Amino acid sequence: MSDEGDSPTVALSDRQGRAVDGTALVELARRALVAEGAADVELSVSLVSEDEMARLHETYLGEPGPTDVLSFPQDEEGPGRLLGDVVICPDVAARQATDLHRELGLLVVHGTLHLLGYDHEEPEDRRRMWERQEAYSGVALADDGSREASA
Repeated sequence: MSDEGDSPTVALSDRQGRAVDGTALVELARRALVAEGAADVELSVSLVSEDEMARLHETYLGEPGPTDVLSFPQDEEGPGRLLGDVVICPDVAARQATDLHRELGLLVVHGTLHLLGYDHEEPEDRRRMWERQEAYSGVALADDGSREASA
């Protein structure tokens, strides 16, 4: 990759049946990565069925049932490195929000920020992460994680 005009590479794999705007998700992930100073990375985004997400959730977190988003970091270093994988289940996302497009945007940003080292376990960390999520996705989250569309 060149030093000027670097743009993150975001690969999308859609392995589920719901119609979604994958191009918009890829562009949102790219914008968030560039804004976070990670223009020289590769990111994988997978849209999966509830069955696939439930298997991943059980295998990697030991929790039953599907969840909305999981992030899997890679251990690569240096320019062009694979940052990791963001796995999203649109069917779960559709049940927790009234606007699926906005919810998927929030989830791709949320997963990407986790791969960049953000977390939300402590109040100050959560505030910092939620601030960035809202800036990039346009979706505000309350401290309890409930969704509110920002102006």
